[in-house]
Amino acid sequence: MPRHQLMILPVLLFLFFLTACGDQPEPVKVDLTLREEQASGERQPVITYAYLPQFSHTVSFERHHKLVQHLSETTGLNIQQIFPETFHEHMLMVAQGKIDISYANPFVYALTAEHSGAKVFAKIVEPSGEATFGGLIIARADNPDIRTLQDCRGKRWIAVDQFSAGGYLFGLGHFMDNGIRPEDFAEIVFAPGPGGKQESVILGIYAGRYDVGTVREGALELLQDKIDLDQITILARTPRYPGWSFAARAGLADEVVRDIKEAMFALDIADPEHRLILESAAMRGILPAAPEDFDAVRELVRRAGLE
Repeated sequence: MPRHQLMILPVLLFLFFLTACGDQPEPVKVDLTLREEQASGERQPVITYAYLPQFSHTVSFERHHKLVQHLSETTGLNIQQIFPETFHEHMLMVAQGKIDISYANPFVYALTAEHSGAKVFAKIVEPSGEATFGGLIIARADNPDIRTLQDCRGKRWIAVDQFSAGGYLFGLGHFMDNGIRPEDFAEIVFAPGPGGKQESVILGIYAGRYDVGTVREGALELLQDKIDLDQITILARTPRYPGWSFAARAGLADEVVRDIKEAMFALDIADPEHRLILESAAMRGILPAAPEDFDAVRELVRRAGLE
């Protein structure tokens, strides 16, 4: 099919769906003389960028689309954000080479690096100004049976995901440090469905469907306009561990990683334009990272028997 026909096709499809959605569609005239010609030359390959789906896809997009746009404009690379449905799918896609740049928690990074050869090259500075973060162990404030961490024995625990750092691994480590083993709970449930898992844990506790929940720091604030957070109590804060990181899939060209790193490290919170990009992504900066930066997480994974 000639190139100009390929370019017109998306426009026609858009107009078809637009008219199909309305009750009384107005006829739309298509001026074929206004089509945009595609530049000559080879089509640039897409560099895929994925945010581990701890929040809804809407939140993931809103947080990172400015960063992705900045990276594309700065490097000249065709970088596009994609949205795996689950943590497991994200990890599988990294291993299959379908995600070029993975933005993930340190637990997922530690596992994907072990099994897929992904290479970490950057880590973030959290909104707190630190390059570490922790988890929260929460319960309903009016639950008379749970006042301390030890009261969690025999209760129902909902965690974010089996591969969540702040929403599971850190909480599990904190329970174990206080003599509470997984088998001491009546059940451990992971938030169902794709994305939005942090929110699901909080809502599960708020609704009283579960007794104890684990989420990452900062997750409660996402729902401050939707529920009464006074009904949620924080039983404990876990120790802090190395934060979220960027990793490149095995085999991604060195020059691509180099250009993306340079664009990331140049972001300066003191620059108003850069501040908007960083704060939208819930970070204050991006720093170089090496595999050994995450040794504390690997040790926790081994201690919890999750290798």
